Amino acid sequence: QVQLVQSGGGLVEAGGSLRISCVASGHTGDIYTLAWFRQAPGKEREFVAAISGTARISFTESLKGRFNISRDNATAFLHMHSLGPEDTAVYYCASHCADLGPAPDCPSWGRGTQVTVSS
Repeated sequence: QVQLVQSGGGLVEAGGSLRISCVASGHTGDIYTLAWFRQAPGKEREFVAAISGTARISFTESLKGRFNISRDNATAFLHMHSLGPEDTAVYYCASHCADLGPAPDCPSWGRGTQVTVSS
């Protein structure tokens, strides 16, 4: 089994930045994709970004330029800038995704972390 532990998140003012992280542990293997999704209130979960074990990256087009994803071995980071109220959501980390999106199938999930952007 794979465990994903998320940290970071919280309340930030509009225009601010935030970084959230996700640490994978357990039976991860050596090369695997980590991804971020988010779900805003009343909306479906959407793909945000993914990074493969060889550091290939993909993004939802609308978030390019404001969000960035990076990785340090088993830890994935989502760097978020110029945040707006529309970015308010629960952000989920996922691992061992089948591909880099735009709708990757990922078998392992973190519990989510709340990001709230005040206007």
